Amino acid sequence: MKRSILLFLLSLFLLIVFPSEGKASAVQSKIILDGKEISMPANVQVTIVNKNVMIPIRVVVENLKFKVEWDQKSQGVKIQQDSKIISLTVNQQEAIVAGKQVLLNVAPQVQNETVVVPIRFISEQMGLIVSWDNVDKTVYLTSSNKESIQDGQVGTESPTTEDTSKPGGNPVVGADESAKSLKHVNGMNFANNQLVVSLDGEVTPTISTLKNPDRIVLDLPNTNFADSFGSSQPLDTGLKGKLDVSGYSNVSEVRYSLFTRDPYQVRIVIALNNANAFQLNHDLDSNLVVINLNDTEDSAISVPTVANSGLKVVVIDPGHGGSDPGTLSITNKHEKDFNLSLSLKVQTLLLKEPNIEVVMTRDSDVYPTRSERVQLANQLNADVFVSIHGNSVLESPQSNGTETYYYQRSSSKDLANVIHKYLVKAIGFSDRGVKNGSLQVIRETKMPAVLLEVGFLSNSAEEKLMLSDDVQNKAAQAIVDGIKEYMGVK
Repeated sequence: MKRSILLFLLSLFLLIVFPSEGKASAVQSKIILDGKEISMPANVQVTIVNKNVMIPIRVVVENLKFKVEWDQKSQGVKIQQDSKIISLTVNQQEAIVAGKQVLLNVAPQVQNETVVVPIRFISEQMGLIVSWDNVDKTVYLTSSNKESIQDGQVGTESPTTEDTSKPGGNPVVGADESAKSLKHVNGMNFANNQLVVSLDGEVTPTISTLKNPDRIVLDLPNTNFADSFGSSQPLDTGLKGKLDVSGYSNVSEVRYSLFTRDPYQVRIVIALNNANAFQLNHDLDSNLVVINLNDTEDSAISVPTVANSGLKVVVIDPGHGGSDPGTLSITNKHEKDFNLSLSLKVQTLLLKEPNIEVVMTRDSDVYPTRSERVQLANQLNADVFVSIHGNSVLESPQSNGTETYYYQRSSSKDLANVIHKYLVKAIGFSDRGVKNGSLQVIRETKMPAVLLEVGFLSNSAEEKLMLSDDVQNKAAQAIVDGIKEYMGVK
């Protein structure tokens, strides 16, 4: 018994003093190159390091007939095809490609006397199409002289004029100019009639619509799929997949693919049963791209009669409502309910102001369209328009803070600055700043207009505070104080 305890304590001591990496794990897997399995030595395996799939570089390049040299002294690997040379060094993230420095996500490592590198490096620098099947633990590689990835693309869309892929070419290091800035799609989902795409860096998306059938097309330039993407969403060997959109009457399909490889571009297509209005939101801080389709329901707003009494007219807009729940909180509560609760508190305070007349775009759980909200404010010739929202990034629950949006007009920027100042001070959330954003309700209104993202309902700490009456009362008073200061109302 004592001997067993002694061995256990010794094992525990060795585990503490000489811990395993914890971030690296070997995977019983296969590498399929151009449809054929590569034979690997018995002691060589695909490895996962910090969520990056690592494969043995020599096994791959020798099967591609590249020349490979290993320098034991410098721990360097040189790969050559014709005049193109790639140089790697073990435990160094910097590689040299055609004389230029390229940064790898993870440094090459030696495992079982074999150098392993991220498969993403293979894709970006050696002209291969790469995908990782997380279920079967299989790496699929397709060399550039095989069928172009352009064949069988997402739907029937033709490549745009920017498509410069060159089937049958020799782009071994053709992407080295943009490799440093290449971004990746980490994940995507479709919920609440919204497509949310999570990226690992700043991307400038382009969006267009197509007819017969109706489609919304989102292109992400200089972008590929992350190694880990296939573990959360379907991604076949051709780097194509579809999202589950069951339950949405007007969306028949959401499909995606690596649309071109030279240059890299991911394309996402929302196939519709009928043409659908939408709004594209791009959050640079969280690297999220959101297409919101909740802008189609007809709902009549009656425009109230406002007496020409010299009072300042303030329109308060609780975002979303009715069939448009907005985003979800970390505990699956709807944004629309938070928006209305806070807005009603703002209304209560403004009703006490003798020099202000307050008008609500909604005061119950109904859905006025964005166009109707804009039309209401413009027909009233309101002095100020304030739209109240809660933020949510379920894919990034650590995101937090308050941000305020305006659109171009200097008067809107001034209003945004003053309300934001009061709001951040009152509720104490981190300051994400005042930003210019092309959002319909602040873009098409004619008066000073702002959209407040009070905090992140997807952040557990902020959600708890935002749903409390105490913080809502503080936020409401701050919004009113900001409005009054801007308008010079005592």
